Amino acid sequence: MNLSKLKTPLYIIAKVFLTVSCMVLFVATLGGVYVLGLQRGYRTATRDVEVQLATIIEELEEEYLAPPLSPAPIPKPTQETRRVVREASWGGPELWSAVNKRREEFGVNPLTSADELCTVASIRLNEMLVLGRLDNHEGFSNMYERRSDLAWIFDKYSTVAEFLAMGGQTAEETVSLWENTLGHKKLLTGGEYVWGCIYAQNTFAVAITAF
Repeated sequence: MNLSKLKTPLYIIAKVFLTVSCMVLFVATLGGVYVLGLQRGYRTATRDVEVQLATIIEELEEEYLAPPLSPAPIPKPTQETRRVVREASWGGPELWSAVNKRREEFGVNPLTSADELCTVASIRLNEMLVLGRLDNHEGFSNMYERRSDLAWIFDKYSTVAEFLAMGGQTAEETVSLWENTLGHKKLLTGGEYVWGCIYAQNTFAVAITAF
């Protein structure tokens, strides 16, 4: 028997080796692509989840955390306003002290200042300075509807009340106007009112109280 005839030619061995190598390389490539795809998909999914969570947190903050509010700037009185009342030398701080002093004389607690109520008071004073007269609380009664950005203030308290005055030449005279006007005396005698803020300019006075 001729054993040389049984030997596998080298080119066949090489062909088989190359075929197997190509198959291994192909499988390895597929595996690598699959793993990379999983990693990329994981990163993409993670980013999507992070974006969704950030959006939800932002919406919750907008809904439940009130943004800080700054009091509205008080405009300079117009010529028409100056004709209605003359400029006064007293303002909100003097009237605040006079109101709390009178409350203590009536035996009730002094008001504690609340920044959000000062925002309402400054806006209301601004409106009446521009108007040149008192508006019979019209701007206050519809503030919840027309100023949705301030609705949270009214929701925070059980009751928010407004007291207006005009024409007092001193802070004490303005307190007397409130004391001798039906309904407004509650600003001075109402012990249920705990929080408040007072803005005043050119004898226009706005007191916002709450409990």
